[in-house]
Amino acid sequence: MNFDIVAKNVSLNFKEFEVLNDISFTLEYGKTYGLLGRNGAGKTSLLSLLASYREVTSGLLTIGGEIPFENRKIMPHVGFVYEADYNDEDEAVKGYFDFAERYRPHFDRSYAEELATRFKLPLDKPINKLSKGKQSALNAILGLASRTQVTIFDEVYLAMDAPTRELFYKEVIEEQALHPRTMILSTHLVSEMEYLFDHVLLLHDGRLLIDESFDQFITRGTSVTGSSKTVDSFVACMQQLNTKQLGDTKSVMVYGEMSEGKRLEGERLGLEIGPVSLQELFIHLTGEEN
Repeated sequence: MNFDIVAKNVSLNFKEFEVLNDISFTLEYGKTYGLLGRNGAGKTSLLSLLASYREVTSGLLTIGGEIPFENRKIMPHVGFVYEADYNDEDEAVKGYFDFAERYRPHFDRSYAEELATRFKLPLDKPINKLSKGKQSALNAILGLASRTQVTIFDEVYLAMDAPTRELFYKEVIEEQALHPRTMILSTHLVSEMEYLFDHVLLLHDGRLLIDESFDQFITRGTSVTGSSKTVDSFVACMQQLNTKQLGDTKSVMVYGEMSEGKRLEGERLGLEIGPVSLQELFIHLTGEEN
């Protein structure tokens, strides 16, 4: 079965409040997608539609050509992992593995237990007695080991320390090589994770601002640095996202593809033409300051 995801003019309302507005995209099977956006942009709402937690208000959303909401053929193959509240959960970790083994047709128990060892996650300890970082590790393990055709991670790595996050990122890459699936990673840790993404979706105020391959999107940002008058003249007709100045030296971040001829012209003028990171583009396209 083809598990491509297609959204056509999808909108989602909560009573009178519009959370998602007229969103359209196609997610091809086997790729890793980065879902970016400020708090309140609609990321989790969009993911909840994919996971059948909610039904679209208008438009059409399909997975493998079928509407996923309450669809028995689709739901077992879509895994939605998020930061849950485990305060009242006295089940041991291995009990969660039992549950996943029962309801996820491709769950790999031996792989889950191997990851538990590597993440230093005790199998017999009640989940509510684990640290927040270990609970996040449990979520990550469940997502990886379930091997659902569509695997969604919604900020599950925030409570992990840096070495544990690096271990998770390494597993994402290796899993995609050995057991390809559609992975969607919703995150604010853009600078850490951008190397994982094949494709970027950027939500802003409930609308889809960017839907491009990582390689294509990253080339749309350029930094231009040099003497202020020369820089101002060079970027006068370009979309400017951010400006920094120290004395007579000025650096301007511009958005839009820059032709090779334009780059050569800048270099002839003594300007430094450089790349812009995905995080910088995210910050300045959405107005995100932190």
